[in-house]
Amino acid sequence: MNPELSLDDLNLAWQLLIALALVVSGVFALVGAIGLLRFPDFYMRLHAPTKATTLGVGGVLVASMAVTWAHGGLGVHELLITLFLFVTAPVSANLLAKAALHLRVPSQAGDPPPPKSPD
Repeated sequence: MNPELSLDDLNLAWQLLIALALVVSGVFALVGAIGLLRFPDFYMRLHAPTKATTLGVGGVLVASMAVTWAHGGLGVHELLITLFLFVTAPVSANLLAKAALHLRVPSQAGDPPPPKSPD
């Protein structure tokens, strides 16, 4: 990407697409942050950032890819970051939830089920 190019040099359609992606991603990130603050227990708080905030960061990366494409680049770096984020966020959330279940972290939904006995 040429550093001398700016967003002002882009077609109006590209500018609208980039602005839309940034606004949508900002809304998702805001919803994830509000959910993280307002939900009452660990399990519910874990859900908000792993879903909504992942989509928020993904939207920012899509906007970055659109800027790169509009300037004639490929946007491979942004695509790889997006794929890495979408793969690692659910895995880390699953591991955190399993650890919380193992430690018997209390939940608003009641006590976690008793541990399974080894067969």
